[in-house]
Amino acid sequence: MIGIIILGILIVLVVLVFIGYYNRIVVLENRIDNAGSQIDVQLKKRADLVPNLINTVKGYAKHEKELLENITKARSAMVNAQNLEEKAKAGNELQRVLKSLFAVAENYPQLRANENFLHLQHELSGIEDKVAYARQHYNDAVLSFNNIVEKFPSNIVAGMMKKNEKKYLEIPAAEREVPKVSF
Repeated sequence: MIGIIILGILIVLVVLVFIGYYNRIVVLENRIDNAGSQIDVQLKKRADLVPNLINTVKGYAKHEKELLENITKARSAMVNAQNLEEKAKAGNELQRVLKSLFAVAENYPQLRANENFLHLQHELSGIEDKVAYARQHYNDAVLSFNNIVEKFPSNIVAGMMKKNEKKYLEIPAAEREVPKVSF
């Protein structure tokens, strides 16, 4: 009789542990989805500012047509991206061409003094900070998820749920290079 009670307690304990790990894995996976959505929101905000920026620049930098076309293409690729990895890649490209635009703007003092341009530049800078934070939050969520998927005994529950490690968002190799400064 005591053996049956002990066995019953062990079964209940195992079931409670399973439920706890199951719920934890679900919560962590939902955090990854939420973090990915936050990145998407910031990338969309950036993409929505680009047409206003292009219209502002067009009046001042008419012979920068190729650069403006590249920005339009990068924005289009970002808007049409289907998953987080594609959106992150397109977002990086958009960021790269926008940096080129701001570098070219240095040649146009009237443009740099334009209030609308300055406002858009400031907004884009703020969005870049938010994108960086959202990416960090995403990678932190992936770290927590990967830890629970790999650690014992939660890896058993994760295996039963067919959950595997998630990929981190990584910085493209070109952005990892140290800029060369020469005097």
